[in-house]
Amino acid sequence: MVDAVTIRFIGTAAQLAPDTLAAVYDDMVRLRGRGGREASRALKLSASHESELQAMVRSTLLPRADELNAFRSGLLSRANSAYVMAARAVHRRESLAPEDYDVLLSPFAAAGVEIPPRAAGPDS
Repeated sequence: MVDAVTIRFIGTAAQLAPDTLAAVYDDMVRLRGRGGREASRALKLSASHESELQAMVRSTLLPRADELNAFRSGLLSRANSAYVMAARAVHRRESLAPEDYDVLLSPFAAAGVEIPPRAAGPDS
């Protein structure tokens, strides 16, 4: 089951403007060569968690498909990929190395998305 903190993070996908989502994706691509690739390898989830997380991100972004793809061809798919990877990091925040968490979520922080702290809170 995906925790409340991860669900709230996924919900921010519905609020970001298309240009912001494009910038987040572009930043994630740039960071792959600066530790992002290694950090993403540390994000193994169970099949059920992975499926649930992907479905949540997809259902959040899908209503915006026309808007996103009108801004940039393929942006729906790219934004989905970026959000799934970041949501995995949020979901695994307590066990992920701090530097991995930072590199995976820094594009979202730069876009103004509130990044959950790594330590568990009372409602996580």
